[in-house]
Amino acid sequence: MHTTLQKLNLVKNKINEIINQKQLKTNPKIIVVTKTFPLNKITHLLESGHIHFGENKVQEAEDKWFQVKTRFKDIKLHMIGTLQSNKAKKAVKIFDYIHSLDSAKLALKIFRYEKELNKR
Repeated sequence: MHTTLQKLNLVKNKINEIINQKQLKTNPKIIVVTKTFPLNKITHLLESGHIHFGENKVQEAEDKWFQVKTRFKDIKLHMIGTLQSNKAKKAVKIFDYIHSLDSAKLALKIFRYEKELNKR
């Protein structure tokens, strides 16, 4: 098993252990943050079926994930870094979730681009 898969499985096992110990009724999603990692380092995760990935830069995400998202249709890409308003439209195109909303101005831009691109 590839090292990245082993590490992900360790995290999953630890989370499941805590859920079982605390008798929680939750199913958390693990977002694998791939900033600065090339695709060849995360291909094993994609091929194993992991779908939630995080990036902190729009340009890096665009370069890295555009082709991948056409091959792996279920991928959910998360924007976790600071988002500049001039990159909001690209972010709405690329990302499925934006976690770094920090102003009303940015929220309005994202809302407008969601409508324009027919995306939520």
